Amino acid sequence: MADDPVAADDDFVEPVTKTTGDPADAKMWTARLRRRIVQAFPPDRLLPDRQPAYVASWIYVFGVATVAALVVVIVTGCILAIKGPQWWHVSTVGHFVNSCHLWSVELFFFAMVIHLWGKFFMGAWRGRRAMTWIIGGVTFLGSIVTAFTGYISQTNFDSQWISTQAKDGINATGGGALFDVLNFGQMLMWHITLMPIVVVLLTAWHVLLVRRRGVVPPYPARAPRGATPMPGVAQ
Repeated sequence: MADDPVAADDDFVEPVTKTTGDPADAKMWTARLRRRIVQAFPPDRLLPDRQPAYVASWIYVFGVATVAALVVVIVTGCILAIKGPQWWHVSTVGHFVNSCHLWSVELFFFAMVIHLWGKFFMGAWRGRRAMTWIIGGVTFLGSIVTAFTGYISQTNFDSQWISTQAKDGINATGGGALFDVLNFGQMLMWHITLMPIVVVLLTAWHVLLVRRRGVVPPYPARAPRGATPMPGVAQ
């Protein structure tokens, strides 16, 4: 029945609105934030269907390998944190997970260094991409701190030797007041809480900047030395 309020509610279909929303709400902070996000990251740029031909390069394969290795590091690290040190020292499965964690870290740094140097020689900061390059470099530095705190959190003689050898150098810089490598609890919390959050956020920021600015194009072609330049070819 048309007069039935329940039936009227069931038949009501909420109108589809544009991303910009109602013009009357244009000054609200949610509307302004939504507009800025859509302008900075349009859906077709955030999740593109195709990429330029020059993206088919091993340099970008190593970039994806870095992210994949980071995922394995996080997953295996969570398992190690749940089970505890006694498990990964005495259990066969614990040894396996601990080895996966270690070798994924090795792969992470191997792929990241190749990607970093490759993008350096490709001039990845061109075209207003300086922040993308800077965030990638800062991520690499943060990863070093994360790996270092992991090596001194192994709870074995190797970690004891690393921490005692590193303390003098760190104390000489004055950083020992805040970063005590002989404090196992502090180093463990840096490794499993603080630094993973920093590295993951920086990695996500780097990927979003790549999506926003796009992949840097190759350098313009140059004519061979002594040859007659072709029209439109950079010198």
